[in-house]
Amino acid sequence: MENIPYSIRAGHIAFLGPQKQIIFGKASASNILCIAFSASFYERSSKDSLFLHSQLFFNYHTDFFIAPFSNTEHMRVIFMERMDAFRQKDENLYVSAAHNAIERLILDAFLYIPNEEIKKDVKFDYLHYVNRFKILLQRDYKKEKKVSHYASELNITSRRLTEMTEYVLGKTAKNIIIEKIITEFKRTLAFTNSTISEISFDLGFSDEGNFSNFVKKHTGKNPSEMK
Repeated sequence: MENIPYSIRAGHIAFLGPQKQIIFGKASASNILCIAFSASFYERSSKDSLFLHSQLFFNYHTDFFIAPFSNTEHMRVIFMERMDAFRQKDENLYVSAAHNAIERLILDAFLYIPNEEIKKDVKFDYLHYVNRFKILLQRDYKKEKKVSHYASELNITSRRLTEMTEYVLGKTAKNIIIEKIITEFKRTLAFTNSTISEISFDLGFSDEGNFSNFVKKHTGKNPSEMK
């Protein structure tokens, strides 16, 4: 995911948020389920919204959240046999059953989120906007590096967006954009043979010198040193 390989142990579930580049490699397990759904399919209530915008899908420390699932046979029955039976019987029943099954997985995974990471006092609208900002950033970071672009996409002011990111993440919106670019640069260095010039162009910098100055300013090292 995002050019970094990960191994998921048997009996575990990885929760991935939107706008992630994912490639599935060879698997040694005999049964692997990939469950994909849209926010519009799942979101029916404020509780559903809270789940969708939680640490499960928007983990600020890693690209995904992993939780164990002890009864894999039960999961197979729910998501394969029961879903197929409901699909053949009635479309509305199938949709309701799918929603309930996904909710069960989410609730089980919530047990493994550390209590200190669950911010009970976070304003829901702030969390909503910050997560939408992170989705837009994942989509546009190569071509758009100004806070004003993302604020405009969200129909709020740049100042308002920064207020929200500082409240939820403890960082300004500008710093989050910078961190994203630096993180992608480090990932590309680690997992490709691309030159500094190629990486700078791919990240949306028209001039390698400007890119080198940007990296030096925010990491203390020149790109060539890091390479």
